[in-house]
Amino acid sequence: MTKNPSRLSNHVRLFIFIFVCTVCSKCVFGEDKPRARDLGIPFPGTPGLLNAITDVKGVEVGHTTLISGVGKLEVGKGPVRTGVTAILPRGKSYDPVFAGWYTLNGNGEMTGTTWVEESGFLEGPITITNTHSVGIVRDAVIAWMYENKIFDPLPNAPDIFWALPIVAETYDGFLNDINGFHVKKEHVFAVLNGASSGKIAEGGVGGGTGMICHGFKGGIGTASRKLSEGAGGYTVGVLVQANYGGRRTLTIAGAPVGPEIPDLTPKRGSDGSGSIIVVVATDAPLLPHQLKRLARRVPIGIAKVGGYGSNTSGDIFIAFSTANSGAGSRIDVQQVKMLPNDQISPLFLATAQATEEAIVNALIAGETMTGINGNTVYGLPHDRLKDVLRKYNRLVE
Repeated sequence: MTKNPSRLSNHVRLFIFIFVCTVCSKCVFGEDKPRARDLGIPFPGTPGLLNAITDVKGVEVGHTTLISGVGKLEVGKGPVRTGVTAILPRGKSYDPVFAGWYTLNGNGEMTGTTWVEESGFLEGPITITNTHSVGIVRDAVIAWMYENKIFDPLPNAPDIFWALPIVAETYDGFLNDINGFHVKKEHVFAVLNGASSGKIAEGGVGGGTGMICHGFKGGIGTASRKLSEGAGGYTVGVLVQANYGGRRTLTIAGAPVGPEIPDLTPKRGSDGSGSIIVVVATDAPLLPHQLKRLARRVPIGIAKVGGYGSNTSGDIFIAFSTANSGAGSRIDVQQVKMLPNDQISPLFLATAQATEEAIVNALIAGETMTGINGNTVYGLPHDRLKDVLRKYNRLVE
C-alpha cells in the first residue's frame, strides 16, 4: 500500500469511501445491514432515534477502513485488514468537554488519559486503531488539530500549541499485517475530516476492521438510551471497538450462545484474550468525577455479554458530556451545571444497557473475514443465533 491515496487500489479506495462517509452505506450497498433488534433480540431500555452514539447532539463519527491483499503475510505489503475510527465530541470545533476514564484490565493503551484525569477535560477527538498504529495516529491528530486550529492558544504565549490526544487501540494481528504500519497520516486526516453525525457503520470497519469478539468477527458497535422525561430526558450513547472474549462465555439476551455454537472458531490465542475500547457520550450535565463513575458502569454491560476482564485484555473506557459548553475557557470564570448525584442512577443503568447492545450490534454486523496466512474469522451466523434464542425463549417474533 502506498502513502499516496490517489495511488491506492480501487478495492481499497472503495472501502475508504464507504466507511469515511458513515451515513451513506445504504446508498452504496443498496440496503442497511441488520442490527440486533432487527433479528428480534430483546434489550431493556429505550433507544434514541438512531440507537447510536450520534444520538447525543453534536457528536460526529467517522471510519477509514483499509482492506487489501490476500494470502501469505509479507510484512510491509499485507494482507491489510485495519483502519481508524474517530469520535468528535463537538464536531470540528474547539470546545473542551468534561470527561472521565476508567480501566477494568490494563493490558492496552489509551493515550492522553493522564491529562484527562488531572484536568477533567477532553480537548479534542477520540481515535481508535490497531495496537501498533497508536503513535502515527496520535501524531496525525496533533497535526490535524494544528492545521484546523482546533485549539485555544495560551493567553500569555499565543504562539505555543500543544496537545495530548486520546488514541486507543486493540490488536488486529491475527488478520492484519500489523507490523507493516499501513495506517498513515492521510488516513487519519480522512477520518477526522469525514466524520459526521447520523448513522454509523458497524462491524469490520474503521479501527474495528480486523477485530475478533468472543471468537466471532467483531469490531465497531454502537447503541444509545433515551431517559424518560421524569429522569431528565437525557441521552446516553455508546460506541465500542470489541476485540475481546472467549466463545465459552458468550451470552446474548441471557442465552448461552457460545456453548450452543462451539464451532466456527478461529485458530488463535487463549480463550478470553483481546481487548475492548468503550466511548460513552451523554448530554447530561455531569462533572469529571461523575463521568468517571459513568465509565465504571461499562463493565456491567460487558459482563452481560460474557466478558470478565481477562489477564490479556485491555478494557479501557472514557466518558464525556456535551453539556457545559464553554467550560474550558482559559480566561473567564465559568459557571457550570451539575446533575445531583441522587439523580445519576438512571444514567448508570443506561450506560450498562447501551454497552451490552453495542457489543451485540458489533457481533451482528461482523462478516466472515480472511486475512494474513489464510487466517479466517467467521461472522456470527444469524440463523443459528436465532435458533439458540428461540430455544431459550429469548427471541422476539
